[in-house]
Amino acid sequence: MAKPAPRYPVLVIGGGIAGITAAVEAAECGAKVILVEKRAHLGGRVARMHKYFPKLCAPYCGLELNYRRIRENPDINVHTRADVLEIAGQYGDFSVKVRLQPQMVNANCTACGKCAEVCPVERQDHYNYGMGKTKAIYLPHPMAFPPRYNISKKACRGKECNKCVEVCGYGAINLDARETVMALKAHSVVLATGWEPYNGAKLQGLSFGVSPNVISNVQMERLASPDGPTKGKLVRPSDGKEVREVVFAQCAGSRDENHLPYCSSVCCLASLKQAAYVREAAPDANIYIYYIDIRTPGKYERFYQKIAAEPKVTLIKGKIAKAEHDPETGGVIITAEDVMAGKKITRKADLVILATGMQPAARNGLAGLKTDENGFFVDAALARGIYAAGAAKLPHDVSATIMDATAAALKAVYGRWP
Repeated sequence: MAKPAPRYPVLVIGGGIAGITAAVEAAECGAKVILVEKRAHLGGRVARMHKYFPKLCAPYCGLELNYRRIRENPDINVHTRADVLEIAGQYGDFSVKVRLQPQMVNANCTACGKCAEVCPVERQDHYNYGMGKTKAIYLPHPMAFPPRYNISKKACRGKECNKCVEVCGYGAINLDARETVMALKAHSVVLATGWEPYNGAKLQGLSFGVSPNVISNVQMERLASPDGPTKGKLVRPSDGKEVREVVFAQCAGSRDENHLPYCSSVCCLASLKQAAYVREAAPDANIYIYYIDIRTPGKYERFYQKIAAEPKVTLIKGKIAKAEHDPETGGVIITAEDVMAGKKITRKADLVILATGMQPAARNGLAGLKTDENGFFVDAALARGIYAAGAAKLPHDVSATIMDATAAALKAVYGRWP
């Protein structure tokens, strides 16, 4: 006999691939679900990827399928621009407070874009990791869900400008919108707060944030994407020149007691995938991958072998010690060790990609919930009825995240059978 649906909704915190998966699976098991996401749109880091490994397919097909499942399921209630302030109570009867940031663009928005056409103010494009700009009122990306424009409160001039309000024919913009706090009850909670890339500027000597031609692996995803800042054209960020020499620096922050002491799990595979991007966009470019160990366990071993066998791809065991601006070419000069050759080498590159590690987004705390020393949630340390999923628990690839989030959804709905 099936267990009855919970009295209160399941609360899912985080609208990335883990949170979306947990929400739709819990709802399709018969529970009502409240999904809260701090950003203006769902999709998290996955929405900003160019392709998955090992099939090298775009993530939008899977995301759009899940967006449709959300749209068509009346038992899922989504709140974007929402932060959880407090979780109290016990399994089956949690009391939660959620801060709702001002929604200055409401559901009347048709994403026609007329507001952005007249907006006079620009801001850094955070979706593209600062590689470009948008207007103060903007559509986060072409496949954004919910599909409506958003206003940067920091950039917007408000009623001093008011042009977006004047041009909107749907009454979708309210510059007077204010922050509110919502109180709700929850049967159980899924923590799907996701991850953030490690700050490459903390890696002394690698020139991240100093040389525009030293970028992170997440920036490389956007650089390669057709809807990215260069429309998928692989060029040097400094001057738009085509790249001829590309260097990948593995373990940029990971497996380092001064930064992230753990392996971030997916960086080797991400760089191999991105080497395939370079091969596709710039077939004549030389690619060098500097690594400590190449970690591609299980089914991914063949993917590693395939990319390593590609022409123009060279894997070198050794860490990059320094990356400096090259005044002669405008590129980057790297100094690295070659362990197998037993020597130090220098190489000129047009583009250096740092395989920055994964750190939990909620490492600085969430509603007083405990994390381990690295900021990850541990189920055993959480109260009954609160379950972590995906990269909130440990570094995961997308496939493992989906499986883990499905498991968390089942726990959240059914708990333990008596």
